[in-house]
Formats: sequence, structure tokens, C-alpha cells
Amino acid sequence: MSGDGYSPDGSLEPSAEGNGLAFRAAHVAAACNDATLVPPDGGGEWAIAGDPTEGALVTFAAKLGVRQKEVAVYCPRVAEVSFDSERRRMTTVHSREDLGSAVGARLDMGDAPNWVAVKGAIESIAPLLAGDQASVIDEARGVAERYAEDGYRVLALADAGIGSVPDEPEEAEQGLRLVGIVAMADPPRETAAVAIAESRSAGITPVMITGDHKLTATSIARRLGMLDETREAITGAELAEISDEDFAERVKGIGVYARTNPEQKLRIVDAWQQGGAVVAMTGDGVNDAPALREADIGVAMGITGTDVSKEASDMILEDDDFSTIVAAVAEGRRIYANIRRFVRYLLTTNSAEIMVMVAAPFLGLPLPLLAIQILWINLVTDGAPALALGVEPAHPRAMTQPPRPSNASILGDGLWKQALWVGSLMAVLTLGVQAWSYHGGASEETWRTMVFTVLALLQLSNALVVRSERESVFKLGFGTNRPLLIVVIVTALVQLALIYVPMLQPIFETTALSATELAIVLLVAPVPFIAVELDKWRIRRRDARSDAAATAAA
Repeated sequence: MSGDGYSPDGSLEPSAEGNGLAFRAAHVAAACNDATLVPPDGGGEWAIAGDPTEGALVTFAAKLGVRQKEVAVYCPRVAEVSFDSERRRMTTVHSREDLGSAVGARLDMGDAPNWVAVKGAIESIAPLLAGDQASVIDEARGVAERYAEDGYRVLALADAGIGSVPDEPEEAEQGLRLVGIVAMADPPRETAAVAIAESRSAGITPVMITGDHKLTATSIARRLGMLDETREAITGAELAEISDEDFAERVKGIGVYARTNPEQKLRIVDAWQQGGAVVAMTGDGVNDAPALREADIGVAMGITGTDVSKEASDMILEDDDFSTIVAAVAEGRRIYANIRRFVRYLLTTNSAEIMVMVAAPFLGLPLPLLAIQILWINLVTDGAPALALGVEPAHPRAMTQPPRPSNASILGDGLWKQALWVGSLMAVLTLGVQAWSYHGGASEETWRTMVFTVLALLQLSNALVVRSERESVFKLGFGTNRPLLIVVIVTALVQLALIYVPMLQPIFETTALSATELAIVLLVAPVPFIAVELDKWRIRRRDARSDAAATAAA
């Protein structure tokens, strides 16, 4: 079928002229359908209102000259059985009383006053066909499987003429005649394969749950990198034969579920959750609502999603693009990492301040800082760098790490230990400077100015190195977080202004330091930076040895 998108311009090759079955297939496609074509507005492209698969069928009919609106006039719908995942088909019943003789002759249904149109999975329609259709259905199955193996979505179209309309429309689904099968290409977005690869490297396991044929689902999954020799594909019928105990053991090795029903989607979600996984479920249909609600994170499609699926979800994906989910995961990891940086920095600096103020009297030293100086440190050298750490960009390794456990503490993974030892180091250095200056005979203003300045600069030094728990700041680059770099430089200059600008000295009770005193302060200030960098180097060495041992063992 030639043409592009949902535009009705195109034709069947070879030509459908005089092909009665093609004409009937087009009528089934147009009549047994709830989607409509939307003409371009202002030079745009043809679009659809409704399900994309149904939209493709309306387009197919239009390219064969069968207009949906016209069919609705001369074959009005009088009954229907909507599509659902259990039946895997849709049926509509139409009156033929207003059908013209020309169209009626081409539909070749005799004098039957009503007409049944059915579309759905070929295996669901096969049992409903008339007895003389056995050879036809066998051939159709072979064709359908060949298309499915190439990743096409395949639907069978069938119809029949009937007398009176039964009270239960499902009773009209008998003695059908197969008029054709339609193979539709629904190619994944270009970004999908890349997004799948990124999610897998981030420790996220993508799973496909679809109503499509197993061969179709498998072909697309392999194309996207969701299925390899370590994972298998099964159908809903096969899943029904697996016990809960066996399924719990196998669930992590299954990458594709085909021909599933809503209850099985719930079972899949529950099996993953029972294994300790955090489950995100995407969906767009009414039947997806229970699974969307059961999952830890239900994600509904904003464009194709039904109102029911959107109400049941936790989040709505406005562009229906899987890569947006991966981008959201990356942003979430960045935010969480920045919260940890923020907490680690404040715990370190505040613990240092507390230790300095509490320990000094026990060491025979006077109180190191005045109230105005403590206030300055808390508001400026604590607060400003902490806020700048909140805009730290995502690190390159963020999407190559496995997800953290859902019950992990924000203080876990060694955060509180590092905060304690770095805070203790800063306290020891500060008290050491105080002791040296105090016992060296310096005036109260001088030694207190040295303590005030060294503690402030120690905190700024820590702000630079706390950006990563593992990577060296030199590898990250100082300029990758420009707000932090600017805050550190400006705060350091203002801190020096507090001790050298005469009009500021009375406010903070500081005094100008000599060259020797300032040199001591500047020599002590980078010690936490150096110590933490050495500790990160030790961690990288340890991890490298562990990786090498694991590789050798494998």
C-alpha cells in the first residue's frame, strides 16, 4: 500500500480494481472502527482521532475509495461488541436497507438485510469462520506469521450477511468469511533503542507487555535491544500455565509477554514487586488501568491515553515517548544526588562548628567564635555553597549505576561516616590554629580572627570537594558547576574583606592578620580538600581491584 502516514492518498499495489475481496476488506476496515481521520489544518498533516491501529485501517479503506462517513450512511451501525483483550476482536452489525445496488453487488452478500463486520487477531477469528474456509485460514496463518516475524502488527478482517439482528450481538459472530489480513508497520521511534540501552545500563529492566502476536512482539523487542539470549518471550496462554512459585523464579528472565489480558498484567507487576523491585507501568487503554494503579509508578500516555488510564496513573507522559521516561530517571537521580551533597556538606560543616565550640573549653581554650561570627558562617559559608551544590549537573556515571534500594537512607552508603570524619578533621585543624595562636601570645582579636577565617575557608574547601562521592574534582572540572565556583570565590574574597576592610572590622570584631598568620590560614584551608581527594582515590582503587577480581572469576 503506497502513501504516507494517515493521508488517504495512495493505492494498493497490485491494483485493487475489480478485486471484490479487497473492496469488502476496505468496508470492514471502515465500518468496524471507532477512529476517524482528521484533515490537515493550515497545511499540516493528516491525523486521527482515536486508536492509531484503527486509524491505519480507516486510512487503508480510504485509499481504496471507501469513505468511512459514506459507509456510516448506507450501512449504519445497529449493534456492536467492543474490542477487549480477552476476545481480541471487535464486531459491529450494520443494516443494509439503504445499501445501493452497485455497492451491494460488490459486497456480494446476497439479500441479507444485515451485515456483520469483524476485525481482530487471526487466531480469535479463525473459530468463527464458515466450514468452507479451512484452507483459506491455513494459508492466511502462514502469511500472517511471515509478516509478524518482520515486526508487523497483523489483523484479520471478516464479514457475513445475516438475517435479523440477534439480541446478543456476539451471536452474529458465526459463519464468517475471511476477506483479508492487514499488516501494519508501527515502527518504534528512532530514540527508543537508545533509550532502552540507557535504561538497561542504569540497572532498569524494560519489559514489553503487549496484545500483539508473539512473533511481532519478539521481532520489535530484538530490534530495540530488549530481548537477547538471556531473556525469553512468552504468551498469555503460556503464562497461565505457570504457577506463582515458578513465575517468581522466572519473571526476571522474561522480556516479552504477548497476547496478555489485564489480569496477567497485574500478575506480572505483582511478581516483580514480590521480588523487591520498584515497578513502573506504562499504558494507554482502559484495560491498563488496574495495572497502572497497582504499579509503584503508573505512567499513562498523554496523547493516546484514555481518560480512565490517566485517572489511574501517577504520572502522564505528554509526548508518549519512552525516552522522556529515561530522561526523567536521569533528572531524578541528579536531584537525589544533589540532596545528598547538600546534606553531606551541611552535616560536615555544622558538625565541625559544634565540635570546635564544645571541645575548646575542655582543651583549656577560650570560646573560639563570637555570636556574630557563628551567624556569618551559618548564613554565608554554610548556606551559599549548599544552595550552589543543589544545581550540580548530573555526573557522567549517574546512568551507569544500579538503582538504590527503595528503603535506602539518605544518610546511607557511608555519608554519615564521611561527614563525621571530615567534620572532625576540620575541627582539629581549627582548634590547632587557635591553640598555636593563643599560646603563641597573640591578642584575642588576632587568634579569634584566625579561627574565624580558617573555619570559613575550610568549609569552602570542603564545598569544592564534596561534589562527588567517588570522582575527582579535577576530572569533573571546576567549571562544570559555575554557580558553586563563583560562590566559593566571592565568599572567600568577602571573608578576607571582613578582616582587612577597616569599616567591617568593628562589626565582626576582627583585625588584620600579618603575612605569616594569613599564610598559616591559607596553608591549613586546603587540607580537607586534599584528604577527601585521597580518600576518593582509595575508593576508586578498591573498586578497580574488585572489578578486576570479578572479571577474572568470570
